[in-house]
Amino acid sequence: MKELIKRTMLVTCGWLCVVLGMTGIFLPLLPTTPFLLLASACFMRGSPRLSCWLHKHPQFGPVLTNWHENRAVSPTVKRRGNISIVLSFALSLTLVPHLWHKIMLIVIGATLLLWFNRLPIIESVAPVKKNQ
Repeated sequence: MKELIKRTMLVTCGWLCVVLGMTGIFLPLLPTTPFLLLASACFMRGSPRLSCWLHKHPQFGPVLTNWHENRAVSPTVKRRGNISIVLSFALSLTLVPHLWHKIMLIVIGATLLLWFNRLPIIESVAPVKKNQ
């Protein structure tokens, strides 16, 4: 019974993270990748079937696989991430009214960019197609 409750909570948390990650695609300052990584971790422990689905997803699968196997991102992910970070923080800077909010956003944005750009880059290898 305890195992069932644990698995149910992990799957629920995983789905919540997937929803937050998908929402993060459209909302500034809501990160997508960390939520998907957390969803992946929850699904790995709670539902192998959902973990397999997430890792085979056409958009999220390669990113998750690169991260889990190499702790690295592809050049495309790095470029898109940098653009998203800069645009979302720039938008936020124009929307917040107080100077201390702007300073806080600049510090957080600069820290995030420094961390993100220190991640190793790995080229995604295209799957080999077998001749039939």
